[in-house]
Amino acid sequence: MTPPPPPFDPELAAALNRMGDALSAQLTAEETAAQRESIAQLEPSLDELSSGGDFDVEERFVPGPSEAPDVGLLILRPRRVRGPRPVVYSIHGGGMVMGSHKFGTERPVEWARELGMTVVSVDYRLAPENPHPAPVEDCYAGLLWTAAHAEEIGGEASGVIVAGSSAGGGLAAATTLLARDRGGPELLGQVLICPMLDDRNDTPSAHQMVGHDLWDRNANAIGWNALLGERRGTDGVPPYAAPGRATDLSGLPPAFIDVGSAETFRDEAVSYASRIWLAGGRAELHVWPGGFHSFDAIAPEAAISQAARAARLQWLRRLVGE
Repeated sequence: MTPPPPPFDPELAAALNRMGDALSAQLTAEETAAQRESIAQLEPSLDELSSGGDFDVEERFVPGPSEAPDVGLLILRPRRVRGPRPVVYSIHGGGMVMGSHKFGTERPVEWARELGMTVVSVDYRLAPENPHPAPVEDCYAGLLWTAAHAEEIGGEASGVIVAGSSAGGGLAAATTLLARDRGGPELLGQVLICPMLDDRNDTPSAHQMVGHDLWDRNANAIGWNALLGERRGTDGVPPYAAPGRATDLSGLPPAFIDVGSAETFRDEAVSYASRIWLAGGRAELHVWPGGFHSFDAIAPEAAISQAARAARLQWLRRLVGE
């Protein structure tokens, strides 16, 4: 028998009620194209990304994986900062099937504004048109370019932090594994926000939150099916597709991992942090009580959302020695 879901934080529950039907629809395979269009309409323009002139904004295409198209990068460089600074290499969410490098830039831009960082956001190819390994290989190719050209964009090669939310959090973890296993680039840290890590989709929290979380087990299956097809759930899925499958989490850069207690990804995120510790690594884990998937983006005014954003910023500040 599946246990009942944990209660939502009262402020977050009120935010959901105010949104009503706008947030109630779960992803279906048939609606993916329409939801892609809806997300595209919410993405900021390049002028908006400049934040009133605080950032120089540039789009570049850089070499992609072998025999694959070039990879698009969005580069946001703070104008008032002088000298090399850390770089946030940002990977957007969207269930592996939606979004672009303009989607979900609010968090890294906030860090950049506070800490003087350059942001590089990668436009990886989406599933199902481009299944694994296309998305993670695009992310890794963009990371290689970013580290090699860090000084050119106002950063430092030894100061690259990989970050992502939801599917982007899973891809951030996978890209970090690739960087370790392919001999570089060396990373300063990784930030995994409500990360999508495990294609098996069978944790207690995944079952608990069916029909309750904004991204539930059914929607999650659609995303993983798009990425992996018939391989999903089989023994042949590599950790670079689903980092929750990794058996060796040693030798990774420090990690910040956070997740809500009332969301599908709770247990796989907790497991990932625990296994980093078991491998002798460094990880800071936050499980925000009553948080649903991506709660701080949907209800940024809630006290728990502000606490989550402050905790990430404090961790980054310590990481970069501010």
